[in-house]
Amino acid sequence: MRNPAPVRPPLVGIIANPISARDIRRVIANASSLQLADRVNIVLRLLSALAACGIERVMMMPDREGLKVMLERHLSRRQGPDAALAAVDWLDMPVTARVDDTFRAAQLMREAGVAAIVVLGGDGTHRAVVRECGAVPVAGLSTGTNNAFPEMREPTIAGLAAGLYAAGRIPSTDALVHNKRLDIEIRDPQGNVRRDIALVDAVISHEHFIGARALWKIDTLAAVYVSYADPQAIGLSAIAGLLEPVGRHDPGGLAVELAAPGEGEFDLCAPIAPGLMCAVPIASWQRLSDGVPQRVRQRSGIVALDGERELAFSASDEVTVTLREGAFASIDVAACMRYAARAGLMRQIARVPS
Repeated sequence: MRNPAPVRPPLVGIIANPISARDIRRVIANASSLQLADRVNIVLRLLSALAACGIERVMMMPDREGLKVMLERHLSRRQGPDAALAAVDWLDMPVTARVDDTFRAAQLMREAGVAAIVVLGGDGTHRAVVRECGAVPVAGLSTGTNNAFPEMREPTIAGLAAGLYAAGRIPSTDALVHNKRLDIEIRDPQGNVRRDIALVDAVISHEHFIGARALWKIDTLAAVYVSYADPQAIGLSAIAGLLEPVGRHDPGGLAVELAAPGEGEFDLCAPIAPGLMCAVPIASWQRLSDGVPQRVRQRSGIVALDGERELAFSASDEVTVTLREGAFASIDVAACMRYAARAGLMRQIARVPS
């Protein structure tokens, strides 16, 4: 009789963008900036919570900005608040200080069989992870500028939710929620196709050069496509949210056509960055349905995905945006903690002194 295969301990990945919240919106708006020491502190809180759930080791993406160096100082102490932290295995990968690092880290974590990936960053960082992580669920922590997808949440609680799920103590039916996304396709006359995704918004701009990645000049915008639209959001998705709110888990999305200044039906006052209110000329808007491609009217320009310029297209290209429901899974932190309370998962048997 064969010996049973050894049970591998649960593994969690952490991808922390060390430079999120440092784009041009620091200059043109009054957004705050998260310092490197703050990011290290967030990771330490995650490691403590994961260890409390029985997660002994995590995989992390290396960096050039100093996060790894500062974190290893804490991990080497093993005393005080750093005495009971999950150990960190750094991914063996080249570091380019570009989004390619996030793509590669998500791929390696997926291949290593992590049960979940905790992401520190903004919408762009989360988009990069989701693009490559496959069926691995993500737990998002907001450390970027305009954050519609990741929530502002205490890292300790996010770590507990991710750890309890990864340890198999909360079933996926209770722990996970499925999310919408936007699929962008650019087809040239020869039939060659470029594809990418957006979690929250795909914005069409009249501009023709990628340049500075963040998009914020209203007079350069032609259309905004969103998977969901929250009137409480900051960023370009706020334009749709203030026109016709669509819930994160409601069916459908929204497509908004913008007009030239002074030529729209009305101007919409929207917060497109922290502290930055802009008048947005609105031409029209309509709902997006699951799986139905929407052809982009703009003949040439740039597609910005979750706030960052990514794809250029010409007049001979055909560009479509398609809403996909149930496209990827994320950890519902609030639902996990409610389950933990109901099931008594955090209760420990008191030890009676001898």
